[in-house]
This record gives sequence, structure tokens and C-alpha cells, in this order.
Amino acid sequence: MRYILDTHAFLWAAFQPEKLSQRAAQACQTGELLLSAASIWEIGIKVQIGRLALPSPVRDFVSRELQRGQIAILPVHARHAYRAAELPLYHRDPFDRMLAAQSLEEGLPLISRDPLLGNYILDIPGPKSYT
Repeated sequence: MRYILDTHAFLWAAFQPEKLSQRAAQACQTGELLLSAASIWEIGIKVQIGRLALPSPVRDFVSRELQRGQIAILPVHARHAYRAAELPLYHRDPFDRMLAAQSLEEGLPLISRDPLLGNYILDIPGPKSYT
């Protein structure tokens, strides 16, 4: 099964895997994982504004963690942006809205602890996964 990682799930897998629920940890161990390019942008912004400290520059850290976790990048396509623009305003965070749009457009569950994202993801067939 393929899964999209929310930004915090990616960071937890790297720094605090014990924060992942058993279901999310199992999905991370057995599933094909994707990280949105939007999450890389979000990580970079959080580092720049001082809300996140990384042991190495963003590019190096993310590249290393992608390789370590065998995680592929999910590019942001125009269809994702259109879907994000059409979503109801359950969530106002633009990064989370993009992840929800990608999850819906790709038909893939999103590994996230954010309950607001569940408002969007109820349409996806198959198992949902929340940390």
C-alpha cells in the first residue's frame, strides 16, 4: 500500500518514531511512502523562522532521511493545486491543504495526526492512517 506522509510524520519517523501510532509505524515499515514536495518547502520555512532545528542543512537532512526510509518524493502538480483551491476551508494551513489535495487526487491515505485533515480524506477508498 502507498501512503503520503504528513510533514510531522516524516519528522517523527526521523527524530521520534515512538510518537507514531502503532498503525502509522506499521504503515511506515511495510508500505511505500511518499513525501510531498510541499513538505520539503514547509520544513525549510520552519527552519528559517526558528520553529525547527535540524542537524544539517534542509537539503542534506531531507535527502538522507528519504534515502534511509526509502521514501519517494511526490511532486506538486497543477491538478493538486486546483484541488487544493477547490477544498472547503476546514483547514486554513496551505501546506496541510496541499497534502489533503494530493491525498484526494492520488487516492492515497495520508499518515497524519491532524484531525482537521480527516474532514477531507473521508472520500478516499481503503484504509485511512492517522498518527
